[in-house]
Amino acid sequence: MLYRVLHSVVPPLARAVWRPRIEGIHHVPRSGPVILASNHLSFIDSVVIPVTAPRKVVFLAKSDYFTGTGLRGSAQRAWFEGLGMLPVDRDDPRAALASLDVALEVLGRGEAFGLYPEGTRSRDGRLYRGRTGVAHLALTAGAPVVPVGLVGTDRLQPVGSSWPRLARVTVRFGEPIVAGDRFAGMSSGRARRELTDEVMRAVAALSGQQEAGVYNERTPTA
Repeated sequence: MLYRVLHSVVPPLARAVWRPRIEGIHHVPRSGPVILASNHLSFIDSVVIPVTAPRKVVFLAKSDYFTGTGLRGSAQRAWFEGLGMLPVDRDDPRAALASLDVALEVLGRGEAFGLYPEGTRSRDGRLYRGRTGVAHLALTAGAPVVPVGLVGTDRLQPVGSSWPRLARVTVRFGEPIVAGDRFAGMSSGRARRELTDEVMRAVAALSGQQEAGVYNERTPTA
């Protein structure tokens, strides 16, 4: 109910204020499990994608956002829950595995799950190497991957900024990538790596970013 209420208000308002350019929206399946794999430039990315996608997209968010107290804590929790986000404790050594389990549950319900294969935000504008969780989900759940390229969200809410600003952004949804039987007979590790690299090449083509060729390591504030 909270999601339906917020989603009837927030996306139209956000689109009216930010006027994002949305391209390739027809590539997002309107039903069934799907993974939206995006580059990651800003905290606001997890708001921009849900308000521009044609269906509900579930993202994971730090559990800290759901545990605040008082009026502010309640409002913050309601905001994140209303956007369809689910809490995850990123400081828990088992967080990565728990995140995959949650994602598989979401996909198993036939919903859309959003993630950033880079793992954390890019601070220099380059596109970092994707971690293979996206391919694990696609291969395990049999879900297509829609690559997403975000442009300008680092200006909309720069790293370290508490509130978004007025800036034009572009959201590009690419053609779905379906694993199918292409990786049959291949070791699971190699299949995940090759599929992840294919996804990241598509994201790079959509975002126009230079590929860093290395992993992006999370900082304490990322």
